[in-house]
Amino acid sequence: MSAPVYVVLGAGPGLGLATARRFADAGHAVVLVGQTAEQMEPLVATLRESGATAEGVGADLTDPAAVTSLIGGVVERHGRIDVLHFNPSAWREADVLHLTVEQLFEDLALGVAPLLPAVQAAVDAMAPGSRVLVTGSMAADKPSPAAPSLGVQKAAVRNLVTSLDATLRERGIRAVAVQVNGSLAQEGAFAPPAVSAALFDAALRPDADWTPHVAYDG
Repeated sequence: MSAPVYVVLGAGPGLGLATARRFADAGHAVVLVGQTAEQMEPLVATLRESGATAEGVGADLTDPAAVTSLIGGVVERHGRIDVLHFNPSAWREADVLHLTVEQLFEDLALGVAPLLPAVQAAVDAMAPGSRVLVTGSMAADKPSPAAPSLGVQKAAVRNLVTSLDATLRERGIRAVAVQVNGSLAQEGAFAPPAVSAALFDAALRPDADWTPHVAYDG
């Protein structure tokens, strides 16, 4: 049997890499998805140096066809997806008197919408026990007045996870949004290793203990 596969959309050198390392340490093959495969190569190299099986993929996450294609490629190469982690968000400093409708929809196109084609393309390759994991934020409840679009993204994606979990549970697949109630930091309870541990633990809970929303308060 092949190793379980962890895919993270919106990977970066902080929380995305730390969470990928956590799943790799648990035996998962790791697929990091960023804007370009070249941008992912340093992260992939870091994981491979520690013995992980890892690859990097580039795609425009705001393009549904590109998302569908990249997930299809992962399934073709690996035959399965066990954890699909949705991590992207858009930060835009524009308050509600200056944020335009076009800008708001542009941010939602990155921070929320790609989850739909990703799950739709992955679901037939996700066996019972597989998970959809979403990185949430305190911005869903306490948005910054300077950057309200982030709060809209995080509130919307949390809501979407509720529907995903209710639908996917019939297949034995569960979805969870982990709301990180603090700002990411270099050290302490909100450093990437600590937050990644919370994401890992939330995703791998048994069905008997399942809830679609988990708060991480540090």
